[in-house]
Amino acid sequence: MMLADLGAEVTKVERPGGGDETRAWGPPYDDRGEATYFQSVNRNKSSIVVDLGTEEGVADLRRRAREADVVVENFRPGLMAAKGLDYETLRADNPRLVYCSVTGFGSGSGGAELPGYDLLIQALGGLMSVTGEAGGEPMKVGVALVDVLAGLFATVGILAALRHRESSGEGQLVEVDLFSALLASMVNQGSAYTIAGVVPKRLGNRHPSISPYEVYPTAAGELVLAVGNDRQFATLCEELGEPALASDPRFATNPDRVANRDALGAELNRLLAARPATDWASTLLARRVPAGTVNDLGAAFAFAEQIGLAPTVAVPREDGGTVSLTRNPIRLSATPPTYRTAPPRLPEEPSE
Repeated sequence: MMLADLGAEVTKVERPGGGDETRAWGPPYDDRGEATYFQSVNRNKSSIVVDLGTEEGVADLRRRAREADVVVENFRPGLMAAKGLDYETLRADNPRLVYCSVTGFGSGSGGAELPGYDLLIQALGGLMSVTGEAGGEPMKVGVALVDVLAGLFATVGILAALRHRESSGEGQLVEVDLFSALLASMVNQGSAYTIAGVVPKRLGNRHPSISPYEVYPTAAGELVLAVGNDRQFATLCEELGEPALASDPRFATNPDRVANRDALGAELNRLLAARPATDWASTLLARRVPAGTVNDLGAAFAFAEQIGLAPTVAVPREDGGTVSLTRNPIRLSATPPTYRTAPPRLPEEPSE
């Protein structure tokens, strides 16, 4: 969908007997009974139904691949090769082809047979081990984050391969696996292990290396503080009416605050209890101290509207109506994303 938003002509290939599985992943549904899950990532695409179990279906895809710039597939490793639709076979007819393969655990013998579902990757890849309350059960992230990250990495790889083709005339194979995408996205938690041998644990809303950087109770509601430097902390202390806290030896520097986060938390809880979270957020943000309330998704979209981000777009449907979807976050001055068509309805018959 990212490529389609940026102008690519994308044809989605679906199976007979129901199409993309996410078409049935509901509720919720829209006013036509279509799953909103499917619609979240399928705008600007056309759709065809192809039966890969038939010679005709395979021949159809080989013909399309001869004319394509990019092929993207996320089947179990080995399946496309068995059908003669793998990169090496298709490049013989189209040397300029960029072929992107997305798998769960790579195409090597150790991971090829493992099922690549987002929840499983979050568990095996360590994300659940650092998500949730300290001492509590492991917790997944509230969306299929690994799927999204892998899709974004795949997009970057495809664009890099297309750029290489411009200068060389040759396509190439782009491979992304969900497990590696997650490990690469663990950033500071990952480097804590690879460099220092530290195995991170669950800390709830606390940050392993920054303080105060968590959720605090107030007179009404919860307040998030994301104080990233000593200047911000000093300003926070001024606004709380306790400027001396900033020079307290326990809290004077970020390493001090991390080492004494329980004592700091007790002080902040006492001071923040004087006012509601909304008041604190307004006051602190005016002084450029990173602070905010914990929004639900409705409030999050409303806040985006309030600050001028225009978070949604009305995408036209074939029946003359529109569907409201989240805007592409990329802003380009010369070639901005476009929203041409709503997620496609499933064609009734296999493509001929």
